[in-house]
Amino acid sequence: MTAHDHEIVSIYGFSDEEIDRLMENCGECVLMWATQDGWPVGVIHAYVWHDKRVWLTFSAHRHRAVAIKRDPRVSITVSSSSATAKDSPRGSATMKGRAIFHDDDKTKEWFYRALSRKVSPDNQAGEDHFYSILDSPLRIILEIIPEKWITFDAHKSAMDMAGKLPEDEKTPRKNSDAVRMNKEREKRGLDPR
Repeated sequence: MTAHDHEIVSIYGFSDEEIDRLMENCGECVLMWATQDGWPVGVIHAYVWHDKRVWLTFSAHRHRAVAIKRDPRVSITVSSSSATAKDSPRGSATMKGRAIFHDDDKTKEWFYRALSRKVSPDNQAGEDHFYSILDSPLRIILEIIPEKWITFDAHKSAMDMAGKLPEDEKTPRKNSDAVRMNKEREKRGLDPR
């Protein structure tokens, strides 16, 4: 690895299994959407990773509800800094996905219980209290179905910088590192990578 190879980071992606573990172990995510005038906005949410989808909740009167109903394309980002398990993958994952709103009692029941248990593990009184807070008439649930992942495995990056990452553990270069980076390097009079 040369001093400037750190510009190539798409080779440090997570596997599908690692994405599952990271999403299961992280406590919070950032939900991002676009406002009517095109501004990107994000809010931190507790969430549940269920059936390979992100589930979260907020009150129906929030601006994000109107914005996401207008354009259901959203993004979610998680960082291992909010992971609860010590063996969780280190790094981050950003998911581009489409949102679906739910307001039915069956979804509310399982989701509120799952989120309450995640927020207050091993504490039935805390879980029940959080459930009672969630169970309000203005609350809606958002399900986000992944369409694309952008991931960064910090462990692989550190191993590679130390010269210890086998080539077969690297993920294929994404277009941003395989094509776009070299176009930018060419504009700046630099050799390709």
